[in-house]
Amino acid sequence: MIRAFVFPGQGSQAVGMGRDLADAFATARDVFGEVDEALKQKLSALMFEGPLDELTLTENAQPALMAVSVAVARVLEKDGGLDLAKAARFVAGHSLGEYSALCAAGALTLADTARLLKLRGQSMQRAVPVGVGAMAAIIGADFEAARAIAQDAAQGEVCTAANDNAPGQVVISGHKSAVERAIAIAAERGFKRAVLLPVSAPFHCPLMQPAADAMAEALAGTAIQAPRVPLVANVIASTVTDPAEIRRLLVEQVTGSVRWRESVLFMKEQGVEQLVELGAGKVLAGMAKRIDKDMTAVSLGLPADIDAFLKA
Repeated sequence: MIRAFVFPGQGSQAVGMGRDLADAFATARDVFGEVDEALKQKLSALMFEGPLDELTLTENAQPALMAVSVAVARVLEKDGGLDLAKAARFVAGHSLGEYSALCAAGALTLADTARLLKLRGQSMQRAVPVGVGAMAAIIGADFEAARAIAQDAAQGEVCTAANDNAPGQVVISGHKSAVERAIAIAAERGFKRAVLLPVSAPFHCPLMQPAADAMAEALAGTAIQAPRVPLVANVIASTVTDPAEIRRLLVEQVTGSVRWRESVLFMKEQGVEQLVELGAGKVLAGMAKRIDKDMTAVSLGLPADIDAFLKA
């Protein structure tokens, strides 16, 4: 079976994440210890014990989710004898998950990935004062319809289609007042539902430019290798392996759209039959079934999931 390994983004965090992996595998404990050391922070304790409001802070959630994803990838390789380069045709990640994918594929070191995501979270949070920006999901709209709603709602402010997650699930992002106008326009146009999301900043829109600038500076000083498996990048929904191009796209990703639906369809066109989600939660596996009913998907976040996958 031809597979792609995919890595979740923000929203999949939960107190207790990674604890079962740490209990079962020394390999996972090593990953969490290395991330703690790189950040000079006991992030693993926050992951295992909470509190949730502190774990949900963008600067903590991003490296924490990456740590669980990379722990699963390393357990598969070191304990399961799986060769990622042979087991997967592509890697891809949703927003911050792109960093997890690059780390798992050997393009970034674990310590660098943790530090980059800590900075990414901090700079995204700082880019827009709390309460100024917002994000909303428009349920039932395709990407073009959501983009038209966002354009009509902008009225001189920022409002853009940010995440094309799955058919009928598009997220818009921008100034809070513009996003609220978009919700009203979506209702007028007969879309099923439009709801504000519980996020602390308007990700993946031009308001994030200060964060993109901070990431450009940080990435310029970070070594990036060619990944062992081609990355399907968020902003182009196609493959990239060149380190300079990866660096450019990671910067662009901060203000650009996450083209996840297109990314999954691209992988399907390239022969991928199964998406294997590595890390916390089952969000990407759920989206996969909505994007293409023939695509199978499995989520590996717990020791039992890993055992079942390796046996299969």
